[in-house]
Amino acid sequence: MSARRAALVAAVVLGAAFVLVVVLRTPWTLLPDLPGGTTRPDPTAGLPAEVVRRAESFAGALRPASLAALVLSLAVSAVLGLTPLGARLVRAVARPLGGGWVWQVLLGTLAILAIGRLVTLPIAVYGEIVRHRYQLSTRSWPLWLRDVGVSLAIDAALTGAGLLLLVWLIRRVPRWWWAWAAGAAAALVVVGSFLYPVVIEPAFNSFQPLPAGQLRTDLLELAEENGTPVDDVLVSDASRRTTALNAYVSGFGSTRRIVLYDTLLDRLPDDEIESIVAHELGHVSDDDVLTGTLMGALGAAGAVALLGWLLSWTPLLRRAGVDSPGDPRVVPLLLFLIAVGTLVATPVQNLVSRQVEARADLHALDLTGDAAAFTAMQERLAATNISDPDPPAAWHWFFGSHPTTAQRLAFAEDWLRAEGRR
Repeated sequence: MSARRAALVAAVVLGAAFVLVVVLRTPWTLLPDLPGGTTRPDPTAGLPAEVVRRAESFAGALRPASLAALVLSLAVSAVLGLTPLGARLVRAVARPLGGGWVWQVLLGTLAILAIGRLVTLPIAVYGEIVRHRYQLSTRSWPLWLRDVGVSLAIDAALTGAGLLLLVWLIRRVPRWWWAWAAGAAAALVVVGSFLYPVVIEPAFNSFQPLPAGQLRTDLLELAEENGTPVDDVLVSDASRRTTALNAYVSGFGSTRRIVLYDTLLDRLPDDEIESIVAHELGHVSDDDVLTGTLMGALGAAGAVALLGWLLSWTPLLRRAGVDSPGDPRVVPLLLFLIAVGTLVATPVQNLVSRQVEARADLHALDLTGDAAAFTAMQERLAATNISDPDPPAAWHWFFGSHPTTAQRLAFAEDWLRAEGRR
């Protein structure tokens, strides 16, 4: 079997393994069949009319901008990746440092990503203006620019390192590079999952332990009751950037910690905070991070194998102005193919995410037994985070990573009926 055909077979096998994991590990059914069927979501989620109007207005201002940014960034990536323009750019930016292939990969990656960020920067500015107008963002413009710069630097460093490894493997093992690269991609996904809480999170926020008190005691006891003890309860200085409410659990084993946005402490009663944390602890109980890491590893490995097949297609390389897969000028083409793959995978990822988030909602209800706190918390989150309670179906199908507020409140009603409390 030729290396090209083997790459395609490997991509198909890994893709099938990914689909199998998705099918087997995604919680498709959460509650037993109920007499009369499930509760029909109220499009307004029972929220005051003014709250609904504000959320719809906010979404109406941002959705076109989000689509424009997506289309524009993909168009720029296509122009640079599918024409010799990108190849010439990669060579040009490396020329002052001698033009070696390592500099072409690293500086070419930085240049391509920076151009993409600059082209969409006006849209990002508009989005931040809208968030300020609706009092969702509290960031100063210097802090916003700092966040944009740090995000670009991290993205360029990680992407550049990954592409450098990829091109090195192609040059080192010209026929079977994709097999080694697929294994490396899967390993990087696993390593990244463990390093994210200790490397990426501190780049944007600082964390302080929640002072001793009843809430801290209750949250630690909730984690113990859940069978997932945590090392600490931390407070993130999220209010420097946003008024949004959120919490999460990060880390593994002895490094696991509950993280609360400081905005929660001022605006939510303790029982609603506990409901949010119970939801996050549900992700830990069900090994959602590990399952997501497995899916990500299989997806990354399959994508690299497919890349091995695509990069053996001479017309594609010729269109990009590249001599061979090991030519460092292949960077713009690689970034374009990654962008397309990410876009194609988005609705699949979000489908799984919505089901996983619904299971975490179920876990929160089971763990706390407090549907009233859950409902009040969801209503408060929707109002404060300016969430459209019932977004357009197509939009939610493609971009929605969580159930809508209307769906979550209907689910709480169904939980009460399943528990015999209705």
